[in-house]
Amino acid sequence: MDLKEYLKEKQMMTEAALEKILPEEDLLPSNLHKAMRYSVFAGGKRIRPILMFAACEAVGGDVEKAVPAACAMELIHTYSLIHDDLPAMDDDDLRRGRPTNHKVFGEAMAILAGDALLTEAFILLSREINGVPPEISRRITHIIARCAGSMGMVGGQVVDMESEGKSIDLPTLEFIHTRKTGAMILASVQTGALLGGGGEDEFEAVSRFGEAAGLAFQIADDILDIVGDQELLGKDIGSDQARGKATYPALIGLKESRIRARQLRDLAIEALMPLGERAEQLRRIASYIVDRSF
Repeated sequence: MDLKEYLKEKQMMTEAALEKILPEEDLLPSNLHKAMRYSVFAGGKRIRPILMFAACEAVGGDVEKAVPAACAMELIHTYSLIHDDLPAMDDDDLRRGRPTNHKVFGEAMAILAGDALLTEAFILLSREINGVPPEISRRITHIIARCAGSMGMVGGQVVDMESEGKSIDLPTLEFIHTRKTGAMILASVQTGALLGGGGEDEFEAVSRFGEAAGLAFQIADDILDIVGDQELLGKDIGSDQARGKATYPALIGLKESRIRARQLRDLAIEALMPLGERAEQLRRIASYIVDRSF
C-alpha cells in the first residue's frame, strides 16, 4: 500500500471511531457537544493517530488495539488547538479552513469544549483493552499525561508565549518545539509500540524516531507559515512573524531551516533500521512530514 492510500485508510479508521466515541450534538448540554464535534471533525489529517498505528505495525502489533488510544491522542490534540486559537493565546480566526471554535461558539464555550475533550481522552485511556496488560495501560496513560502536561505540550506553549517578541537562543527554541509539538508525536509512537507488544529495544527505536520526527514536523510548520498557501493550509499565513513568535526561519533562516528539517528526517529514518520492513510506513511518514505542501 502506498503512503497516500495508507494515510487515507488510517484517517477513515480514526474518523469512524471518533464518530462513535463523541456524544451526539443533540445530547445535553448540546451546545458543548456541538462545539466539541465542530473542531474534532474540522478536517484534520489525523497524523498523530496514524503515527500510532504505524508504530504499532512496526513492532508487529494489531492496530485495532491502538484505536482507543489513537482517538484519545486526537482529542487531546484538538483541545490544544481550540485553546491555542483563543484571543488570550494566538487569537487566530481560521483553523483548517474554517472559523476557529471561539469565533463560532464564543470564548467560554470554546474553553469548556477543550476541557471536555481533554477529559474524554482520559476516559478512553482508562478503559480496559483486551489483550493489553494493566501495567502497559498504566504506562501508556502516564506517557500521554506527561507529554501533554507542564513538562510537555503545555510547558512548550508557555515558553512559546513568553518568548513572543523576544530574542531567544536555539536551545530555547528547541525546548519550545520539542515540547509544544514534539512531545505528543513522541507519545503517539511510544504508545503504538507498547500497544503492539514491542520490546524495550523496539520502544527505544520508535522513541528516537519520534524525537526527530516531532521536531522536524514543527520546523516544517514554521517554514509553511512563511511559504505556504493559506487556502491549502486552512489557517492564517504569516501569523507567526506578525506576532514575533520564535521560529526556526526567524532564528537561523529559511535555507538552514530546510536543511535542519531534512537532517532530522534522515535521523528519524535511520532510527528505524532495527525494525526492518515493518517500519516502512513510518519511514514514508517521516518524509511526508518534511516534504508536505500542507
